Amino acid sequence: MKVSQTIGPNRPNIVSDRPPNYHRMMDILAEVLDRVRLGGSLLFHFELGHPWNLALPARPYALFHYLSRGSATLALEQGRELPLTEGDFVVITRGEPHLIYSDRKTEPFSIMDLDRPAHLGVVRHGGSAAPLSTMICGNFTVSRPLRGSVLELLPPVLLLKPSTDGDWLATILQRMASESAVERPGQRVALSRMTEVLFVEVLRSWINALRPGEGGWLGAMADPYIGPALQLIHEQPDRPWTLRDLGHRVGLGRSAFSARFTELVGQSMRRYLIARRMAEAAFLLESSDEAIARIASRVGYETATAFSKLFHRHHGLTPGRYRSTRRSGLPQ
Repeated sequence: MKVSQTIGPNRPNIVSDRPPNYHRMMDILAEVLDRVRLGGSLLFHFELGHPWNLALPARPYALFHYLSRGSATLALEQGRELPLTEGDFVVITRGEPHLIYSDRKTEPFSIMDLDRPAHLGVVRHGGSAAPLSTMICGNFTVSRPLRGSVLELLPPVLLLKPSTDGDWLATILQRMASESAVERPGQRVALSRMTEVLFVEVLRSWINALRPGEGGWLGAMADPYIGPALQLIHEQPDRPWTLRDLGHRVGLGRSAFSARFTELVGQSMRRYLIARRMAEAAFLLESSDEAIARIASRVGYETATAFSKLFHRHHGLTPGRYRSTRRSGLPQ
């Protein structure tokens, strides 16, 4: 997997350069995002006078930064550095600890309260010298984290450069910066919704820039053979799919289909099918009152016993315990 990926100013146009099967990809992406319950918030709106140096701790969610004015350097562990210029948007998808600064020699100011509600209004920090930088920081979260989630497919660092294809990124982020500048009724809700839209737009840009073989199962949706097979699995996880069945449905022999699926998706068809079933089962356990035996049948298992054993192996909890834990809000 790439350590970082930059999508430049000439990144594919959101409309004209869409990959094949784009609408199928978006349909399944929408389903996945609904299942994991995507969220996010704006954390800080900074005005930074040179010199400045911010230290952000490791977090269990993705962090993003939008440099609306000025320049800076993003420094991660192991000496990795990424220069940022005006209009850059960067996502730290694994929540790694990192520094952002105009002058590395300046003592870092540690930001330790990232888990509190958004700091509404502008936060001023740093020295009094030019150049002045402005930056907004926020997070992307999933309240139902599942294996192979969208965030896990992204590179650890994703940098989007300013684009000339309509400046949708700048429009959303500038609106967020304006919304956060002065407290007003409904502000937190508005910022949360804008953050969700922002995440979807970032994903769209990333998907449009994928090359063949990149992006795990999401990138594989563009493949003329594996894409339709993935759609069948997502639409009918209860079917007893085999390599021969799926290969026949998409026009490939068993061996060719198996090799192509594993190469593009990054795991075997059997493992992907089980993961898809377990994800759907977890969603049904949390969101419905259906009996466990009924849920087992809906995801392709004839007996609740067989289903429960596999679910426990996959999630580390029995179906009943998973349901009660998730609904109570207790850590698993």
